[in-house]
Amino acid sequence: MTDLVTAFVTLFVVVDPIGLAPLFIALTRGMDARRRRAVGLRACLIAAGLMTLFGLFGEHILSGIGISMPAFRIAGGALLFLTALDMLFERRTQRREGQSAESAADAEDDPSIFPLATPLIGGPGAFATMILLAGEGGGQWRHVAAIHGVMLAVLACVMVMFLLAGPIERLLGRTGTLVVTRLLGMLLAALAVQFMLDGLRGAGVVPMLPRGR
Repeated sequence: MTDLVTAFVTLFVVVDPIGLAPLFIALTRGMDARRRRAVGLRACLIAAGLMTLFGLFGEHILSGIGISMPAFRIAGGALLFLTALDMLFERRTQRREGQSAESAADAEDDPSIFPLATPLIGGPGAFATMILLAGEGGGQWRHVAAIHGVMLAVLACVMVMFLLAGPIERLLGRTGTLVVTRLLGMLLAALAVQFMLDGLRGAGVVPMLPRGR
């Protein structure tokens, strides 16, 4: 039980359901409540599938195709940085305002797969954590199943925070949401750069400096 509590806390900190709520608001601004719930549920289900895949076969998949975790972090950081630019310059909102909610172009702008499911929910850190936690049991299926149960509990917390996104958005109002969107865009850009620095550090390209320096 102590191991499971530790695993839950570790995954909860890595995935950060509380921190994802304002990001979800920013990425789904302009959607009605029904579509927002669908996006949130789809993102959690896709993230659960990806994290399960990495928990069961992640180490074999990456090594089998010659991809290191540092390279995975760099790629995820680069993709996240592009999303941050959209949030900073309101390009996502401008695209939505000229289209109906049901148009084909708007459907292509669905954030459930990217960036919600990955890399925000199921990012390099979450994938690496699943690989490490699942490997601690020496391959015993009960341990692996328990770790995946913990992962589902964390994603349930994420979904709860997504369901509370509507009341949070109403509390902030349009002006507050715009301010938060740009602020989070800046934070996302910084997070993306940190992902890339972690990848470069893991690859030995940059010195092993403490985080934040």
